[in-house]
Amino acid sequence: MNVAQKLICDHLVSGEMNPGDEIGLRIDQTLTQDATGTMVMLELEAMDLVRAQTDVSVQYVDHNLLQADARNPDDHLFLRSAAQRFGLWYSKPGNGVSHPTHQQRFGRPGATMAGSDSHTCAAGAIGMLSIGVGGLEVAMAIAGEPLYLRMPEIWGVRLTGELPAWVSAKDVILEMLRRHGVKGGVGRIIEYHGPGLAGLSAMDRHVIANMGAELGATTSVFPSDDAVRTFLRGEGREEDWTEILADEDATYDVEDEIELSTLVPLIAKPSSPGNVVPVSEVAGEPVSQVVLGSSANPGLRDFAIVAEIVRDHQSEAELSFDVNPSSRQILEDLTKGGWLFDLIKAGARIHQSGCMGCIGMGQAPATGRNSLRTMPRNFPGRSGTREDAVWLCSPETLAAAALTGKITDPRELPDLLDIDYPKLQLPDSSSVNTAMLESPLPEDEAQRVELVKGPNISGLPELDELPDHIEAPVGLKVGDNVSTDEILPAGARVLPYRSNIEKISEFTFAQVDEEYAERVAALKDGTGHLVVGGENYGQGSSREHAVIAPRYLGLRVVIAKSFARIHWQNLANFGILALEFTEAGDYDDVEQGDTLALDGVRDAVAQGDRMQAKNERSGKTYELRHRLSPRQVAMVLAGGQIPLLRDA
Repeated sequence: MNVAQKLICDHLVSGEMNPGDEIGLRIDQTLTQDATGTMVMLELEAMDLVRAQTDVSVQYVDHNLLQADARNPDDHLFLRSAAQRFGLWYSKPGNGVSHPTHQQRFGRPGATMAGSDSHTCAAGAIGMLSIGVGGLEVAMAIAGEPLYLRMPEIWGVRLTGELPAWVSAKDVILEMLRRHGVKGGVGRIIEYHGPGLAGLSAMDRHVIANMGAELGATTSVFPSDDAVRTFLRGEGREEDWTEILADEDATYDVEDEIELSTLVPLIAKPSSPGNVVPVSEVAGEPVSQVVLGSSANPGLRDFAIVAEIVRDHQSEAELSFDVNPSSRQILEDLTKGGWLFDLIKAGARIHQSGCMGCIGMGQAPATGRNSLRTMPRNFPGRSGTREDAVWLCSPETLAAAALTGKITDPRELPDLLDIDYPKLQLPDSSSVNTAMLESPLPEDEAQRVELVKGPNISGLPELDELPDHIEAPVGLKVGDNVSTDEILPAGARVLPYRSNIEKISEFTFAQVDEEYAERVAALKDGTGHLVVGGENYGQGSSREHAVIAPRYLGLRVVIAKSFARIHWQNLANFGILALEFTEAGDYDDVEQGDTLALDGVRDAVAQGDRMQAKNERSGKTYELRHRLSPRQVAMVLAGGQIPLLRDA
């Protein structure tokens, strides 16, 4: 067996490990953050949960940290009270980004984890099977239910050689995206193996595993080897280490290989993580902002290398040099090592520990000006600026741009500024800091906790069952690779309403069509509406708001060429029927505003995987299919997982 198969086999509670078959997995740990956790806690309340049934469940506050008014701090109080009530750990605002903080404090090789954040997969860096899913699935896992998914193919990527100077782990995952694009990992777990692993630390692996989400992969997995043991020893948790290696004769469903010594500095151009080119190809482009940090480059090394490069230099005068320490612990280590001083002296603006600019929560770039970031995503408008121009790169490439004011191949720095590639000396032990982590209350005390609900917290919308006849207009038609950031934007203007579905629904598809919400709201109590999409519909964030908000506005069916995994499951969770065109040309025939009629919907969904829709304008009939399992069929017919549980 390979590592991924061993992890799955050890936690398999239903199904067979045949690619494409539905399997159920026992979940050991869960991760929620504040942008998605508010809904999870409301769902736990609706389920009348007494206490978390997992080994470890942690509620982080790392996204909505700006306190421009009372909405965010009100939600923080609610999340803390819910963590106390249901027996979860609570990570206070400013403690750090969930993914690196969880790896530092709670990650355990051999464990499974479900997280209501698509970058939960980062924990695969230390030999965990860690999967990003919708919030409702995390709520079910907290309640002790299995996590269901299609058994993925295992994609073995063999790493050989060593990374050259000025090239780092970010360039490895950008190379994967350059080769395979944002759909290359759909239906797969990526497992990295080979002699090249010897030169990659656990936090280097975190960088690579984190952005496996941008390939559409179910998750990424690394072995638990000496590098993982060294990491856990540095965190004071060596006793949590278990060796997990692929068998010598292990095989993979799909294979690939990267010779690390041949890699060059890479960069993802606006506005997709898959739009990757060598930095040298776009050198000279002016830059007005760089942002260092986020869950995609969260390790001490990623900050320290930039500090060493910019030491005794000043960032370009017209450029904003922004730094997001990924955790309070990292901030302590930067201070002890003197690197924080180097960054500040070079002109860096130091922000609080959290996701911040990655989710558009501050640090928005100027209109149309280039912003280079070590972050995982550059979808249109995600930064908080509608006409943004965000590029994704390594810390080394970011540092070069900070000093020159333009996109610069970092390998040119020795000639341009007489800067040699730094030889870092990192501490053997981290500044372990648990002061902002609150442990679960004893059960008897927890039962007496009242949930603290501010005026911005509302309940879930009523979810009625799927009708048998749907005759409704296409409220919106979109193209390929539409992200959940485009369906329901993030950022400082929108996310404070994350627990107020009625209000947040007003922003649905605002990045694509500002009139969508008002247009379809008029149909909400009548016919409802449909959405038609292209390939990989719903890529990106796991935020189930991107399903709940359009469902609140009357969405019942999405017909697309194909769906991204998490969003597809979220649609089923909330009773929206996800259908695919069987003929590629049918997508082209549909126009926004067309009325589509689907008859005998309930029987068609329950008894097979095919049905038809008739376009009243063209008179054409489209053959459609769904890929729902019997379990998913039941929840869609009931109107979603919550009414299915309620009526059981």
